[in-house]
Amino acid sequence: MSSTEERIRAIVDQTVEIEGREAGQPLDLTRNIAEMGVSSSDLVAFWKMVNQEFGTDIPAEEFAELLMPKDLIDHLESVG
Repeated sequence: MSSTEERIRAIVDQTVEIEGREAGQPLDLTRNIAEMGVSSSDLVAFWKMVNQEFGTDIPAEEFAELLMPKDLIDHLESVG
């Protein structure tokens, strides 16, 4: 099974368009995704895919605090 980090990177590649980054390129895990020029609709799609992929139900308000990939990964690993 893929690591949490690999799964998050795959979801980012599928759902989020980050300015200056193409799918498959390294992802800065310490930079807030919302600050990378990501549209709000992409953020919603990312949130929904994370909940689906990990079988979680992270409320939108809480998810908004986890937009740095490292924080999201740490959170998912602590509840999983």
